[in-house]
Amino acid sequence: MWGELKMPEQKFKRNVAYKLRIGNVLLGKPILDNGRFAFLELGNKRIIRLNIIGNIVDRYDSQGDTNYISLTLDDGSGQIKLKVFGDFVEKFKDIHQGTTVVVIGVLRHWNDELYISPEIIREADLKYLLLRKLETESQRASESKPIEKGQVNAIKDELIELIKSEEENGGVEVDKIIMKLQSVSPEIINQEIQKLLEEGIAFEPRPGNIRWLG
Repeated sequence: MWGELKMPEQKFKRNVAYKLRIGNVLLGKPILDNGRFAFLELGNKRIIRLNIIGNIVDRYDSQGDTNYISLTLDDGSGQIKLKVFGDFVEKFKDIHQGTTVVVIGVLRHWNDELYISPEIIREADLKYLLLRKLETESQRASESKPIEKGQVNAIKDELIELIKSEEENGGVEVDKIIMKLQSVSPEIINQEIQKLLEEGIAFEPRPGNIRWLG
């Protein structure tokens, strides 16, 4: 029993998968450490992992001995490559051009090119492209409008009740939380979710899915 409860704690140490548009990512500055990519500097953020929504507009499969796939992701603000190597190629063999997807992955930098090494590529409804645009616009607005402590506590309580209510369904997707709490900035929601994870009140069994731990 105790072994099972300790497992979610490992999730708390994972780098945050920032929800951004590709155009913003491309404005960031790659920071190198001894020649190796360390993180992407974007404003006051140090970005290593991303959560991006877009359309697959091109796919390239290597011919020959090297097992390799390159997918071009476009969200209307820019394009970035998803690169898959070795055994992971099989995992993403059914992702085709023309598909709208949610991508969670790690940023890489090689030969002056910034790309994503995907952990998850999941098909999504086209409407989520609009949702992401609204999220990022709300995020920029909320950064200049601090909210009062009482409001934060009320948001936290509402968030906890929503997570609890979805526990019997195996947790709740962060995108679903954002769509339900439309009066709250997505940036504030993500901040409060991160606090719940750090406090051990909730855990993330898989990227983007939140469950109640209590």
